[in-house]
Amino acid sequence: MNSRSHYDVAIIGAGMSGLAAGIRLAHFGKRVCIFERHNAPGGLNSFYSLAGRKYDVGLHALTNFVGPGIKGTPLGKIFRQLRIDRDEFALAEQRGSRIAFGPHAEHELHFSNDPAVLTADIAKKFPGEIDGWRALLAALPSYDALGAAVDATSAREFVARFVRDPLLIEMIFCPLMFYGSARENDMDLSQFAIMARALFLEGFARPPDGVRVILRVLLEKYRAAGGERRMKCGVSRIVSRGDQATALVLENGEEITADHVLSSIGAVETAALLSDSQPSTLNSQLPTAGRLSFVETMTVFDRQPEALGWGSDTIVFFNDSASFDYSRPSEQVDPRSGVICFPNNFNYAAGQAPAEGMVRVTCLANYDRWAQLPEESYLADKQRWFAEIQRSARRFLPAVSEDTLLRATVATDIFTPRTITKFTGHLAGAVYGSPQKIPDGRTPLRNVYLCGTDQGFVGVIGALLSGISMANLHVLRAAR
Repeated sequence: MNSRSHYDVAIIGAGMSGLAAGIRLAHFGKRVCIFERHNAPGGLNSFYSLAGRKYDVGLHALTNFVGPGIKGTPLGKIFRQLRIDRDEFALAEQRGSRIAFGPHAEHELHFSNDPAVLTADIAKKFPGEIDGWRALLAALPSYDALGAAVDATSAREFVARFVRDPLLIEMIFCPLMFYGSARENDMDLSQFAIMARALFLEGFARPPDGVRVILRVLLEKYRAAGGERRMKCGVSRIVSRGDQATALVLENGEEITADHVLSSIGAVETAALLSDSQPSTLNSQLPTAGRLSFVETMTVFDRQPEALGWGSDTIVFFNDSASFDYSRPSEQVDPRSGVICFPNNFNYAAGQAPAEGMVRVTCLANYDRWAQLPEESYLADKQRWFAEIQRSARRFLPAVSEDTLLRATVATDIFTPRTITKFTGHLAGAVYGSPQKIPDGRTPLRNVYLCGTDQGFVGVIGALLSGISMANLHVLRAAR
C-alpha cells in the first residue's frame, strides 16, 4: 500500500447520484472524496468526443420538468437541496412527443409538458377508456408515498384495474419502460408511478448543450463546497471486518478509509468489490444482475431536422405491432421498437439551438451477442445494425429521400452494450441495473450504502434525487 487517507464519506463513482451526494454532504462540512475509474464524470449520463464533436450518452431529455413555483416535485427538491438556481440548467421545454404503434404508425398518442394533451388524445382515440385513464392518474401513488419502499406489485395488474383496451395498455407502458424499467415486460408499481408522473404529468426539457451543462453545474457546486474528486482512480476492493467496511483499496494500490461509503456503481458491481474479503453468503444478499441493454445510433446533419420535415417531434416511442415486447432480444438488436430523439426539437431561446442537426435512435440489445465478437466482426455488425435501425425508425417519421439524407449527413456513430460496460462498468451493459431495487440503499455492510440506479431511481433527475436522499438518510440524519 502506498499511502493512507481518511474521509468522512468516500463515494464510488462520479455519476449523477455520486455528484449529488457529494454536493449535499460537502455543504454540511463533511470531508468527501469521489473516486472515479474513468477520466470523465457522468457515468451513464456522460458525453464523449469524436472527430471534434461531442455526443451525449444517456441523456435524451431531463424528465420531471415543471415550471418555477410548483412545489413538491423532484426538480424543485433538487434545486433546493443542491443550491442550484434553475436558470443555471437553462432548460428548454420539449415541442411535443408521441407514441407510435403499428408498422407505419397507424396508432398514435401525443403528449407534451401539458398533461391535458395526452388526456385529450386518449379521449379522442380511445373514448371508452377516458374515465379509466383519469381514474388511473388519480390512483397513482404520490412521490412522498413512494419514498418508503419499493412496491413490487405488477404495474400491469394495477393498470388493468382501470384500462381494458390492450393496445392502449401497451402504448402507455412503452415510453415508461424504455425510460426506466429494469424488469422485462412489466414494472414494479412504484417504478411505474415514478415514470408516469415524470413523463405524463410533468415532462421533458433539455439544456442547449445537453448533459455537459448539467455536469458543469454539478462539478462547480461540488468544488465550491470543498469536495475532493479523484479521476482515473477506481476502487478495486472493499475491505471489511464483520459487518463494517474498514478500507477501500484503489486500483493504484493505495488504501483509504472512511466512516461511510456511498457506492453509485450498482448493487451487483458493488458486491464484486467485496468478493476477495467477504463470504459468498454476504454477496448473495444483494440483487442479481440486470438483462436489459441498448444500442444507440447518432446521425449528425448539416441542417436542422425541421429542414428535413422532422421538426414536430421531440421524442418518438415506436413499436411496429399492437403488442410491445420489452425483453432481452435473442438477436443482437431488436429493431421492432425503440426511441427516436431529436435534441434540436426543444423550445430553445433565440440563438441557443445546436448549430448542427441530430437524430438519436435507441433499441433493445443483447449484451452477450456483442460481448465476445472479434474486432473485425464487431465493427461490421455495428455498420449492419446502424443501417437496419435507421430503416426501422424512419417508418415512423415523415418520408425523406435517401439522396437527401445522404447529402445532409455529416457524421454518424453507434454505441453498443459492450460500449456501455466498457465506459460505465455496468455488468452486461444493464443501463437500468438490477430488476430488484433497494429503496433504502442498505447493503450487508452497515456503513456501505447504494445510491443511483439500484436504489430505485433512474434518469438524471432520479439519480440526483437518489444521491441527495441517501446522503440525507445515512449520513446527515445519522449525525444528528
